Amino acid sequence: MNLMSKLTILADSAKYDVACTSSGVDRAGDGVHLGSASAPGICHSFSADGRCISLLKVLMTNICAYDCRYCVNRRSSDVRRAAFTPRELAELTIGFYRRNYIEGLFLSSAVLRSPDYTMERMIRTLELLRGEYAFRGYIHAKAIPGADPALVQRLGLLADRMSVNIELPSERSLSLLAPDKGRAAILGPMGQVSAGIRQNRAELAVYRAAPRFAPAGQSTQMIIGASPESDFHILRLTEGLYKKYALKRVFYSAYIPVAEDALLPARDTRPPLLREHRLYQADWLLRFYGFEAREILDEEHPNFNPYLDPKCNWALHHPELFPVDVNRCPFEMLLRVPGIGPKSARRIRTARRQGTLGLDELRRMGVVLKRAQYFITCRGFVRGARASREQTVRALLDPNAFNFGCEQLSLFSAPAVQQLADGGMSLPRAGAEVREEAVSCLVREM
Repeated sequence: MNLMSKLTILADSAKYDVACTSSGVDRAGDGVHLGSASAPGICHSFSADGRCISLLKVLMTNICAYDCRYCVNRRSSDVRRAAFTPRELAELTIGFYRRNYIEGLFLSSAVLRSPDYTMERMIRTLELLRGEYAFRGYIHAKAIPGADPALVQRLGLLADRMSVNIELPSERSLSLLAPDKGRAAILGPMGQVSAGIRQNRAELAVYRAAPRFAPAGQSTQMIIGASPESDFHILRLTEGLYKKYALKRVFYSAYIPVAEDALLPARDTRPPLLREHRLYQADWLLRFYGFEAREILDEEHPNFNPYLDPKCNWALHHPELFPVDVNRCPFEMLLRVPGIGPKSARRIRTARRQGTLGLDELRRMGVVLKRAQYFITCRGFVRGARASREQTVRALLDPNAFNFGCEQLSLFSAPAVQQLADGGMSLPRAGAEVREEAVSCLVREM
């Protein structure tokens, strides 16, 4: 099998790892015009300074010794198989880099023979890139759960970012759907990477030339919708991972049905994209807005409202805290106002020291007044105190939630619309009707 055939197979097999999107375009240079493009394997990510960078996203191999029920590359799956040698993948990466296709590498792998054997092949690839080819570009490498700690350490000294996929939100689901993997095999390397990063920072403070260990931190990925855990369960797990392992990101991957199995959603079930979107919004609240998981969801309300983003939903259910005076309220409360983000909150905190702020000043600072106006007062403006419940709800409804071509209902409970009405609402008949019913239900809940 030639190199491009392997790339086509292994780039396609890597598409379920979250790393933005592939280019999807195959266009050769013609000697006259500038540039070219390759369809398989090229994805885009963002650096710490906000630059968009292109990565070669590929698996070392899709030949797997494990039989995880949800995975397209599982041992029992009938798919085309391929494997790169370390030399082939290193030369392919450098070739793409020299053609200006990519700026870095996103490397993952199925488990070939054993975790240790797979990790050794990945490490050999990175050693060739860093050593023989003197490649200084960005490399994100996924550690294989169950690999020897010494191999994890070696990989961390070669990669910029590391990740260990937690896969499923609970140990029970992991044992049912991925019996070859265990919680300890996943959390062990995650803890090792976290400790290695902390230790490396201390070493660099003493000796600037010390080898750097995973300087861009670590992340993980969770499959959403393949198992019955609630959004509250997932959000609490996410919060715990951030606190215990100091992760840079937790990625959520809406489950795409690729196999028939009694324990999995049916093949014709749509991916839970709306649920994934709400989890990312809530994740942002945990990381940048000072929220805790129990404030966003709880045991009585374990799943997200499909019609409101989590911050708006929280604000609507705490009317006793609003409206707030943007010229006087604490910074922490500014962050909780819908339509005010961390940047605009910092700008308000700085600007109000010089004088009182009105709507014009807030607009120039980036405040989304379409939402914020129902929760604030400021110089010459008190609408937030006078708006009716219905006005507020209508202004905050997410219009994308009514696009039923994209909406994803829960896989393991009553449809979201019925949940919202506490069992008293029928399935949607038309977008406008559902919108009116959603408004009525939300007004009653407030």
